[in-house]
Amino acid sequence: MTKFKSFLFTLFLILSQVSFSQVRTVKELDINWKFQKGDVENAQQESYNDSKWETVTVPHDWAIYGPFDKEVDKQTVAIVQNGEKEATEKTGRTGALPHVGTAWYRNKFTISEADLAKKTILLFEGAMSEPQVYLNGEKIGEWAYGYSYFYFDISKFLKKGENTLAVKLSNKEFASRWYPGAGLYRKVSLITKNKESINQWGTYITTPKVSKEEAKVNIKTKVSVTNGALVTTILDADGKEISSNKTTLEFGNEFDQNIKVDNPNLWSPEHPYLYKAVTKLYVNNELKDEITTRFGIREIKYEANKGFSLNGKVTKFKGVCLHHDLGPIGTAINKAALRRQLTILKEMGCNAIRSSHNMPSFEQLELCDEMGFLFLAESFDEWAKAKVKNGYHRFFDEYAEKDIVNLVAATKNHPSIVMWSSGNEVPDQHGEAGVKRAKWLQKIFHREDPTRPVTVGMDQVNSVMKSGFGALLDIPGLNYRVHLYEEANKRFPQGFILGSETASTVSSRGIYKFPVKQGKNVQYDDFQSSSYDLEACSWSNVPDEDFVLQDDKDWVIGEFVWTGFDYLGEPTPYDTSWPSRSSYFGINDLAGLPKDRYYLYRSRWNKDAETLHILPHWNWEGREGEVTPVFVYTNYDSAELFINGKSMGVQKKNKNTPQNRYRLMWMDVKYEPGIVKVVAFDKDGKAVAQKEIKTAGKPYKLVLNPDRKTIKANGKDLSFVTVSVVDKNGIPCPTVTHQLKFKVTGKGTYRAACNGDATSLEQFHLPTMKLFGGKLVVLVQSEKEAGNIELTVTGKGLKTGKVSLRSEE
Repeated sequence: MTKFKSFLFTLFLILSQVSFSQVRTVKELDINWKFQKGDVENAQQESYNDSKWETVTVPHDWAIYGPFDKEVDKQTVAIVQNGEKEATEKTGRTGALPHVGTAWYRNKFTISEADLAKKTILLFEGAMSEPQVYLNGEKIGEWAYGYSYFYFDISKFLKKGENTLAVKLSNKEFASRWYPGAGLYRKVSLITKNKESINQWGTYITTPKVSKEEAKVNIKTKVSVTNGALVTTILDADGKEISSNKTTLEFGNEFDQNIKVDNPNLWSPEHPYLYKAVTKLYVNNELKDEITTRFGIREIKYEANKGFSLNGKVTKFKGVCLHHDLGPIGTAINKAALRRQLTILKEMGCNAIRSSHNMPSFEQLELCDEMGFLFLAESFDEWAKAKVKNGYHRFFDEYAEKDIVNLVAATKNHPSIVMWSSGNEVPDQHGEAGVKRAKWLQKIFHREDPTRPVTVGMDQVNSVMKSGFGALLDIPGLNYRVHLYEEANKRFPQGFILGSETASTVSSRGIYKFPVKQGKNVQYDDFQSSSYDLEACSWSNVPDEDFVLQDDKDWVIGEFVWTGFDYLGEPTPYDTSWPSRSSYFGINDLAGLPKDRYYLYRSRWNKDAETLHILPHWNWEGREGEVTPVFVYTNYDSAELFINGKSMGVQKKNKNTPQNRYRLMWMDVKYEPGIVKVVAFDKDGKAVAQKEIKTAGKPYKLVLNPDRKTIKANGKDLSFVTVSVVDKNGIPCPTVTHQLKFKVTGKGTYRAACNGDATSLEQFHLPTMKLFGGKLVVLVQSEKEAGNIELTVTGKGLKTGKVSLRSEE
């Protein structure tokens, strides 16, 4: 390239950036928020003095800092969904964190005189809950649902110079079945653009015809003008232009473009290829607006007796359900925390996510597009009939349609989304009125997005088989009720069943109970559940029972396990016990550390990697000579177990029971300290892999293992550092519970810690915590200045652990 051409190219880039900045700006309102808990009189007024309020960064969850308190949102209730008939006191159902009450947020931003002549949108991606929004002392709007995205056109309320935004949030008691969080927990943004512009969420991209040779990309764009011209250019993943279309033909303020893409890269979990559509709106040859939309080219089908197909390939959902909290940082959205969750799940072989039971964050969907996860986007946990006193039923008639419209409009371009859910275990499953509501909600989804089917997570299976509720849905989703799958498939006309919620097996990481046997609603004095993965609730089951259906029935199209990670609140089976404040359902614990069950799923789901996992640990002082069964979770069919070199025999998977089919189990092993070794065999009987675990000596030193050593210097990025204890020979000590202290120096800060213990009342944000099962996780957050960061962890009687990190621009 000549110097002159290089100069022209650079000038073009500069002018393009200037042009774009002139037509549209998006400003995240993240810093310098003032926050005050309580119902403050006149806090909406522009002149109100908030100088003594706490300064916070949004996204923000005011309740996660605790303290835990059994009196918070204490409920005396019978949980109908769990089959309870008598009311009992529930002390940890919503996490025992102080989310109930009212709070105010205030922020100031500047508007130029030029921007006063434009259109400005104020966008909230989530506000918990019942937000009332004021600008310069005047109320501009309100919303009800804490999980919904919503926006207001605030153009007429703005003034030149400084503007004051105030938001009042109110969380009522008895409004949730889990920890909902509190505050402006997702992003708040100002979008400034010309009055002649593309509507908010006005672009809708579909791929109605897909093959390996070519794809038809349809782009519908809603605009605020009737005399414009639209130019849409499609770029590949490297930013190279591959196709373009210009049109002046509008249909009721909407452009409709069809663009051909030759030899398309198809989006799938294995190959999550993303294109970009750059859409420019011109009026009288002047650029008025420009947006960029990521999308994927893919084809989805749901067919009787065949199930779900992606790009012509039958694909089963190997999915998990996820609540929206992120453990020790609560509900405040954080992309690094989400990415870590999805990375852990990807390694397990998971290919699908169900947002439970609410609308997903934009960040979660962006990551699922990038990393390759199919997505079931859910809307409500309640319709018109109540589950909890102050739940969504209060708003259903007024807001249900508006909330669905916003959900679909905001997220429909994500290729990861392959179905919608209009509800979960709603009491409306009973009766004619519920059938009408299910039909009404499904029609709204179809109207807003004709390309994706709709499901409901149904737990009252006998009722929905009789009433027609299940028959009218695009996809019949069954929550548990494995004994009714066969009958439901015969009664429903769709020709397939989705396990919309499965298993709900309970376990505590690193905790094992004896004797080892399968049980329902089993409880122990320490309020923990056994990690032998044989315990469930009265209404649920262990994983193997779902595996049989998934593997043997072509008409079962997949499952979404409850849950991928533990979450705050709903501490079944200990929801009447204190202290117990978070779930036991997770395949991973609240800290994101894998439980044994992780490897059971991995052995079946991850076909590209070897799995060979031994449980339990082998530190059982006092159990010498007692029966201590050994399980092995592996993708191999057989293995031989050795205790201190002595063979315990070969076990081979078989179909005698669901457990024998998916686990290798030596039930008569007697404990003696030393070495447990397993040797796995391939189908020809050849030894192909082996693994050992050993009895540890006295705890000696702390070992620190970060998930990432380099993070971004943006004040938000996180490194998750797993802290464990080993003996002098480096053998992990799985039972130690030392109290540790944490110190972060350099260009980073201590954010939180978590040990995965559902009974712990230690506050996450304080720089000290006990080990649980010999481990915990420390979260280190970057600052906005790049540089070195060091985490130091100390514990009495243990050699100090240190790790060096780096934050970069």
